[in-house]
Amino acid sequence: MNPTLLGFVILYLVVSIGIGVYAATRVRNVDDYYVAGRSLGMPIVIAMVFATWFGAETVLGIPGTFMTEHLAGTISDPFGASLALILFGLIFARPLYRMKLLTLGDFYRKRFNRPVEIVMSLAIAISYLGWVAAQVTALGLVFNVLSADAISTQQGILIGAAVVLLYTLYGGMWSVALTTFFQMTVIVIGLLWISVLVGAMPAVNGVAPVIEHARAAGKFEFWPELEWVAILTFVGGLLTMGFGSIPQQDVFQRANSSNSERVAVWGTVIGGVAYFLFAAVPIYLTYAATLVDPAMAAEIVAKDPQRLLPTFVGTHLPLLAQVVFFGALLSVIMSTASGTLLAPSVTISENILRGFLSKKNLEDQHFLWITRGVVVAFTVLVVIYSLVSLDSETTIHQMVENAYKITLATAFVPLVAGLFWKRANNTGAGLSIVLGFGFWLGMEFFAPEGALPPQFAGFIAGIFGMIFGSLFSRR
Repeated sequence: MNPTLLGFVILYLVVSIGIGVYAATRVRNVDDYYVAGRSLGMPIVIAMVFATWFGAETVLGIPGTFMTEHLAGTISDPFGASLALILFGLIFARPLYRMKLLTLGDFYRKRFNRPVEIVMSLAIAISYLGWVAAQVTALGLVFNVLSADAISTQQGILIGAAVVLLYTLYGGMWSVALTTFFQMTVIVIGLLWISVLVGAMPAVNGVAPVIEHARAAGKFEFWPELEWVAILTFVGGLLTMGFGSIPQQDVFQRANSSNSERVAVWGTVIGGVAYFLFAAVPIYLTYAATLVDPAMAAEIVAKDPQRLLPTFVGTHLPLLAQVVFFGALLSVIMSTASGTLLAPSVTISENILRGFLSKKNLEDQHFLWITRGVVVAFTVLVVIYSLVSLDSETTIHQMVENAYKITLATAFVPLVAGLFWKRANNTGAGLSIVLGFGFWLGMEFFAPEGALPPQFAGFIAGIFGMIFGSLFSRR
């Protein structure tokens, strides 16, 4: 364990917590806690949207998948994830912003009915378990690497979850906004500087040799074979993230916190494009490690490719670069974790619990404390899920991919139809949800490796349910 490196990391955590605590002074009501009073400008919105996906899976999970499954393995993220952000900005941000909603669940209630709101809010909240767990697991991994195994990954998960909870709990969306802007600055500057250092190493000698070496090794194999099963798997992977992550509270929340419709649209689009381009940086650094130290890289990839980049930085770069890298790594993880921890918590509070509470609780500060209580409870669930997934050796990338299956199968079709099809009604929404969920879950149990991915089958069934239910029922 390097005491200096660990000291800087602790200092960084303290600064992040301090920013989050300061943000809490701006929270006066639920509107501030949920969407920062819809007052955020273009730079902060771009940073928040960029941070939506730029988390543990981007720095650790995607490069690890690239090393073992080539470029084709990254079809869901960053390709699908970037597609989701860009589509949300171009198609969904404007009409949703005009509705002046607090949560995405509010849309399902206003457009359909209360039962649809409850079911969709549950589906959205459940989908975040895997997403937040991926970030918390990555924090555990980072603490384990930093401490040279003195802190186990399980202990690191507990520490990381506590830190994120601490600065998210009181400041809400204001904490997410201010800490994310600070953390994204660290990320961009830090990773670009480290890329320059790595590129100057004799074994690397710039970006072009790394790209050429990866191409010669077949790492850029992307398109599926021209056969039905391969094509469906490829498209299913793209749409699981590309469509399934559109009906998500964190994406909606970041756009809806904008101070204008223009910022909501273009802040989301620019953030999505920036994410896609910058996601290539960790892949470049990870593959460059195989040129600098092939023996070490081969050994780590055989065991856990997610550890290759942090191990490479810790063993082959100077102390200042290590401080910057692990600071940037903690930045990406915590910024994503805070937003994705807040999103399901406010959804549960606003769209499920509020309807069962008395009027008194809705008129004063009690509801803010109820929401904060949900944040704590959801954090506990995330920690449990993370520890279980760690025992089952589920990768960070797999956690993220699994997170959006339920929303693709159940929530995407009612959102699109509700916004853009006037004949969509309660019956159509209900049948879409039932068929989408039923086909997805049934295939997960009985044909998980079938020609048609289970979540894609649920998505198609949901489309038929919406059309049939809406056309053949009265309003």
